[in-house]
Amino acid sequence: MDKKGTLLLLLIGFVGLMDCLDGTIVAVALPTIASDMGVDVSTASWVSVAYLMMMAGTLILFGRIAKNTSIRLVLLSGIAVFAISSLACGMSSSFMMLIVSRIAQGIGAAMMGATIPMCCVRFFPAHVLGYALAVVTIGYSVGAAIGPALGGILVSSLSWHWIFYINVPIGIILILLLHIHLPEEERDEEKIKVDYLGATTLFIAIVGLVFLFENLGDQMIMVASGVVFITFITAFALHEIRADEPLLSLSIFRHSAYNLSILVYFLVNVVYMGLAYLLPFYMSVSLGFDSTKTGLFLFIPALITMIVGMPIGRWSDRVGRKWFCVTSCLMLALAMVIFAFMDGLNMPLFVLALVCMGMMWAFAGGPMCSRVIESTVGESKEMGSTMLNESAYLGSTIGTVLFAAMFTALAGAGGIPIDMLTKDVFMDGFTITMLIGAAISFVSGVFSLIVKDNAGSFEGQ
Repeated sequence: MDKKGTLLLLLIGFVGLMDCLDGTIVAVALPTIASDMGVDVSTASWVSVAYLMMMAGTLILFGRIAKNTSIRLVLLSGIAVFAISSLACGMSSSFMMLIVSRIAQGIGAAMMGATIPMCCVRFFPAHVLGYALAVVTIGYSVGAAIGPALGGILVSSLSWHWIFYINVPIGIILILLLHIHLPEEERDEEKIKVDYLGATTLFIAIVGLVFLFENLGDQMIMVASGVVFITFITAFALHEIRADEPLLSLSIFRHSAYNLSILVYFLVNVVYMGLAYLLPFYMSVSLGFDSTKTGLFLFIPALITMIVGMPIGRWSDRVGRKWFCVTSCLMLALAMVIFAFMDGLNMPLFVLALVCMGMMWAFAGGPMCSRVIESTVGESKEMGSTMLNESAYLGSTIGTVLFAAMFTALAGAGGIPIDMLTKDVFMDGFTITMLIGAAISFVSGVFSLIVKDNAGSFEGQ
């Protein structure tokens, strides 16, 4: 890869960093935001949920629009929307204004998320796809890792408003650099009509699914949410089957290799984000870490991914994806087993678990993402890459609310502030939740083992 391609790839990776950074930096500031806005903890959670739902609910739509118009235009517009709405978030004087601004910010993030992997597919040759996607994964993992630490610093030294303001100068710089270095792609001669009805029914179905997991234990809301999800996902499927120009060709799901590959990627995102949600609480309640120490230790997985991710992605381009994907799932399972059974702070085991988390994404980022795209049949590779991010964002959303709900139920901690939980009560819920996550990860590894590699995609074959 020449210097021009390397620079472009680094810029795309940095867009991913900014995209993921905002998803994690807010978590640290939520208590301060709740206090400042006069809302309770449950209501404050919508600062995160609204953002994630908009990303998951509109990602495929923007992927289709980008394919139909211009990846470059949608990406640059998404960064602009993200930066402007970040400014609005920081300037919010009421909770409602903040939620509306977060919705707009989620739309901008969806535009970015839909086009980041599309850039890898469109602007880089197939034999370096694993390497390119590994760089993007490193951007995501670094953003996720530094978010909590950076959020804590900004909130403590300035105010919560600055966790949003920081996106504005970054966005402006990225727009200027990408405007110069992002190529103009060749336009397809035939354009298809964007399926807005399909996009609407899919969005409502996703909202219903999120509400279902968000309200585990409340039977009335669960039933209502389940009905909404089933009704609108069925309506979406029936509409897509009949539509001349569907939002998503359902033929993509007729192939078992693709279904298993995308399912595995979805599940590892569910489990990893569930772990990422609970881990800071574990460090605080069980290990007695303060926020600064927690942030420093959480940088270990990102550092491991950053060091090892690109070589592993390049390696998988030559020899195939299967064993890297299997290893990724087993690494995640091992990390969760260690956290489940570690009695107090055993530093070697604790660091080993964090290293396993980093190795998990090093093995998953390039190889697992590439496998999903390479198994795409019935759709373009660009749309396959959009589905990749859709499964990641939806998995992240479901993982966060699902693991929070499981922990609360298993620990019997409903309505109890986290600072009121004893270590024993916390570990009652945490241990079983970790073991459930480990079991899901192991099953994902078995699914990965079943899928055969597309041998023609690799340099060494």
